[in-house]
Amino acid sequence: MSTVALIDDHESVRLGLEAACARDAQTVVFSGSTVVSYLEWRAASGSAPADVVVLDLTLGDGTTVTENVTSLVADGASVVIHSVADRPAAVREALAAGAAGVVSKSSALDDVLDAIRTVAHGEALNNVEWASAVDGDRAFADAQLSTREREVLRLYAAGLPLKAVAERLGVAYSTAKENITRIRVKYVEVGRPAPTKVDLLRRAMEDGIVGADGAPSAR
Repeated sequence: MSTVALIDDHESVRLGLEAACARDAQTVVFSGSTVVSYLEWRAASGSAPADVVVLDLTLGDGTTVTENVTSLVADGASVVIHSVADRPAAVREALAAGAAGVVSKSSALDDVLDAIRTVAHGEALNNVEWASAVDGDRAFADAQLSTREREVLRLYAAGLPLKAVAERLGVAYSTAKENITRIRVKYVEVGRPAPTKVDLLRRAMEDGIVGADGAPSAR
């Protein structure tokens, strides 16, 4: 028997999943509309993390996909994204942040329960349908950075201070700073926000601009 937390801002969805889990001998330990409320419940109750958190891709409290998935994974839960299949960029972001898999809201309840059981057992969730959608999302794969923007990102994400980046490239500090601003805007526009330097490193790694170890890529 696995413990399950349901986080979705649609009460009807949570009630349906809760009833289905009960029939499947899965124990729903939490049902709520935000990740923050789940973490507050954890802290107040002293309960262990749920084995699996079934998380809606987009919540109404303004949090991002990356924030929610990262918080839950860091807290010790495996995350199954439960969403409609029309936002491949956000799905890719969720998977990059550590979600164990995705199941469509159009799926039969038995498929959702199968996904919960699979992830609870520590097994990989088959995401063929979603992988196809993500692979077809050209906007996510390419933020269309210019050559200079890629050069700035390559050095900055690899750990150089922005002043050192400017000196290395022979440009003014203000120019390098403007490039970083434009890079962040471009990533936001394709659904891949990078508000911090760590986020920029993640994006640079995803796009092959730096290697998996954070070192500048030869590409």
